[in-house]
Amino acid sequence: MTGPLAEILDGQREADFQRAARALLKEPLLTADGPYADEFRLVRRHTAELREWFERNVGWTLRTDAEAARLRKTPGTLTDATHPAREAARTALPFTRRRYVLLCLTLAALERGEAQVALGRLAEQVVLAAADPELIAAGITFTLERRDERLDLAAVVRLLLRVGVLRRVAGDEEAYVSGSGDVLYDVRRRVLAGMPASLRGPSLVEAEDFEGRLVEMTAQTALDSDELRFRAIRWKLTRSLLDDPVLYYDDLTDEELAYLTRQRGFITARIGELTGLVAEVRAEGIAMVDPQDDLTDVRMPEQGTHGHVTLLLAQHLAGADRPVTPAELALRVRELAAEHGSFWAKSAREPGAEPVLVEQALAKLEALGLTERTERGAVPRPALARYAVGEAVVREPGPPPARRHPATAPGTTVKDER
Repeated sequence: MTGPLAEILDGQREADFQRAARALLKEPLLTADGPYADEFRLVRRHTAELREWFERNVGWTLRTDAEAARLRKTPGTLTDATHPAREAARTALPFTRRRYVLLCLTLAALERGEAQVALGRLAEQVVLAAADPELIAAGITFTLERRDERLDLAAVVRLLLRVGVLRRVAGDEEAYVSGSGDVLYDVRRRVLAGMPASLRGPSLVEAEDFEGRLVEMTAQTALDSDELRFRAIRWKLTRSLLDDPVLYYDDLTDEELAYLTRQRGFITARIGELTGLVAEVRAEGIAMVDPQDDLTDVRMPEQGTHGHVTLLLAQHLAGADRPVTPAELALRVRELAAEHGSFWAKSAREPGAEPVLVEQALAKLEALGLTERTERGAVPRPALARYAVGEAVVREPGPPPARRHPATAPGTTVKDER
């Protein structure tokens, strides 16, 4: 078929392909009846093309069936802890180490369990598993007798409900937390089986330290040829451009930088074809900008008190020529409150609120690749220069923030994802 109709059909097909890819980047586990049901159907329709793209360009595998689609991702930066899982949109509390351990124990209990499970029964199985001497030696214990422990288990269950591993049949988690009731769930075993994303099963990992275990769980085959070594570099660079707010040249090895210099146009073009993201190349690095303002899990600027404080502190840090300590930033927040406090929430104006506001701002700025925390204080990174105002220290402007879903500069969005 040729002519205008063929062009329209080709354009629609390309748009559907990008929509499916973007959905997988935002939510690597999609279900047929979940919030992204329409995108799931597009993923099923374009499975062959998507699987080929991800395997060739980033080394990620895509598994699909009638119930779920699972993109098994390996991040470009294994040590980035700035984008934890979060409980729910209502609270957006990040997962702690204890919650992650609870998540693993819960998944193990569900794997051994039946097609239905009550939360109370699940809690009993988790407590039994937590009695493992190695966990106790690591300082991790669970009795689930305290309310905060039950809240952590409820947060884990809500995460599994959101991704589709569990389906609530009756009851409510709040009743369990308060001790006044229980909850019954269906366990969706196919979705459950797709949860692990490591290249090597945990039982095959022999390293005992955290960093060593991460390396073993994500290790590729031996890189004993130039072709395999260059492929590994291409995968790492493409993963970072898809997942990270900014890819800084200073963070690359000489070999990685040389490869990116030669292949930058090819790599960014391939990402653009998959996602519609646009490369913004600066002197210090590259960010992939999202014109649709959709692929982002951390935003800046952002409405509300915390968003305003973060923006004001970003402007302050952008003009700094040395590390700035949290105490200095807290003092700056106190000064800003006198000027802008009438627009802030009452709790943000109360004495002693400054350290919390500073911590929230620094966490966001670090997640966006705009600052780096050191023992001496917060250090601005090149991308932060776009928030400089007045006659701050002059620097070359850096790339815009982005995050697995991107961060945004005024009027734009930069991609990310996790």
